[in-house]
Amino acid sequence: MDRLTAMQVFAEVAQLGSFTAAGDKLDMSRPMVTRYVDELEQWLGVRLLQRSTRKVTLTDAGLACLARCQQMLELAAEVRADASQRDGQVRGVLRVAASTSFGLAVLGGLMAEFSERHPQLRIDLQLGDRAVNLIEERIDLAIRITNEPDPGLVGRRLCDCRSLAVASPAYLASHGVPGHPMDLENHRCLSYSNFGRSEWRFRQGEEEQRVRVSGAISANEASALLCAAAAGGGIALQPSYLAAPYVRRGELVALLPDWQPQLMGIHALYPSRRLLPLALRSLLDFLVERLGGPLPPWDRAAA
Repeated sequence: MDRLTAMQVFAEVAQLGSFTAAGDKLDMSRPMVTRYVDELEQWLGVRLLQRSTRKVTLTDAGLACLARCQQMLELAAEVRADASQRDGQVRGVLRVAASTSFGLAVLGGLMAEFSERHPQLRIDLQLGDRAVNLIEERIDLAIRITNEPDPGLVGRRLCDCRSLAVASPAYLASHGVPGHPMDLENHRCLSYSNFGRSEWRFRQGEEEQRVRVSGAISANEASALLCAAAAGGGIALQPSYLAAPYVRRGELVALLPDWQPQLMGIHALYPSRRLLPLALRSLLDFLVERLGGPLPPWDRAAA
């Protein structure tokens, strides 16, 4: 038995709660997944998983074993990374997590360019709008838009994320154009449903305005709100990497030009500085090269 592979299979089953889902993720048949887990249990002499027709759960022994397996898999990844650095070739697999909107609008194209530079490297891009646990899900790098990056992770700020308040010409023709941030209280605003309240912040010089907004439509993903705004659903506060192309095409109008919405930071986050793999170091340098500077590329195009 390949015990390292068996540990990887067991870890995926434990994380996904399904033999079938683990097989799909690992490109392995369900019987092969079952065989690896069975043989690992026989080798250890304990039952790791409780199976039922509806779900798979960890036993107490399985919970303790999972932590050890994850440590072993991380150590194996470090050994491979250390070996790959010796010949200067960027190879292996990088798992990168990002929000859906940033992945679709920016990161997908950048990963294609980076992959062209390093054909021996495979990139697994994981998109979603929840904050993943990098260690548990074995994510090498997460791109997060925040002003409060996780203090338990190593972070590198790549660039600023500027936002635009936007609405369609049709909506503005029907409801008027706001001239001041406080006017937004009287408009239909499109907000994020994964926040406890909808408060938009704007700054003009030293003056700051905080506006409580409301409306009939909310969503947990930025692209959906952008589409709703373009369809005349109301005013949306959107990252410029998403909104700027719509503004250039005339599908949306940028509002309140004298007021700057709150700036956010786009951060590259990773679990540890220890034995940083060449592939991850190369990707970090590439992202700084492509996104760094006074303005990120999508704002340079709009300047």
